[in-house]
Amino acid sequence: MIDIRPFARLGGADHGWLKARHHFSFAGYHDPARMGWGPIRVWNDDEIAPNSGFPPHPHADMEIVTYVRDGAITHQDSLGNTGRTEAGDVQVMSAGSGIRHAEYNLEPETTRIFQIWIEPGARGGDPAWGARPFPRGERAGRFVTLASGRPDDAEALLIRADARVLGATLKAGETAEYELGGRWGYLAAARGAIEVNGVEVGTRDGAAIRGEAVVRVTATEDAEVVLVDAA
Repeated sequence: MIDIRPFARLGGADHGWLKARHHFSFAGYHDPARMGWGPIRVWNDDEIAPNSGFPPHPHADMEIVTYVRDGAITHQDSLGNTGRTEAGDVQVMSAGSGIRHAEYNLEPETTRIFQIWIEPGARGGDPAWGARPFPRGERAGRFVTLASGRPDDAEALLIRADARVLGATLKAGETAEYELGGRWGYLAAARGAIEVNGVEVGTRDGAAIRGEAVVRVTATEDAEVVLVDAA
């Protein structure tokens, strides 16, 4: 089963400094049929205006992955961590027993991100934050694991969930495959248009995937894809 969530039909809000689209119920947007997808609780498509951002606020018991599509995001938290994550790169925050953080766009241009929340395998634990670059060229024509809770994914950022966040960049006509094995999958094209197992997916559309052993993504135009695999 592949259920397409067209970008134009997503919930959302325009706060001036923030233009947000929500693939699942979030904040003031509530759809009882879209409370998440398995352990994937949030997938927000955010556009953050220059010199603005999210002031300090708390989280607990959630794995929060930020994929930067354009611009950069600057992180600060109550553990003393600070960092700037640029387009194409990824940061993760394990909220654990509790953390306060802020995310700012200090750039002269709009920053665009996917923010993805995944429920952890266990509650509590020490909070943590990390970030690293993932050059788009290294993902050319294939899926690369960006964040993972699996011990064999040593090059990926660590999250505390039985899940993977993956990225791929595809030229028009290229195909990349991923063995999902019937787990919960959710995918969006940050750029371009694709087909997922023969189903058309437009730019910034979501595709909720269930019961598919293999996910086969073919770019119908140059595309940048983010996929979450979760149990």
